Amino acid sequence: MLCCMSSTRTQVYFTTEQRERLDERARADGTTLAEVVRKAIDHYLAAQPTDQERERALGDAFGACPAFGGEVPSRDEWAARD
Repeated sequence: MLCCMSSTRTQVYFTTEQRERLDERARADGTTLAEVVRKAIDHYLAAQPTDQERERALGDAFGACPAFGGEVPSRDEWAARD
């Protein structure tokens, strides 16, 4: 529904096989190539964790392996080393 959204024109190169498969998908879905590509990009981006989610996962996992041996410094100490 391009009529209702802000958009930026972008040029993308596909291999012949990619283009054929995208065209097939668009025909099967009764939509345009552009809509198929936008939906694929939305799906890809939705599957990527945000920076906040990544930080939370790292924080939750930090020091989770006590059998590692030795004293594990705090996360703040590791961050200070960067």
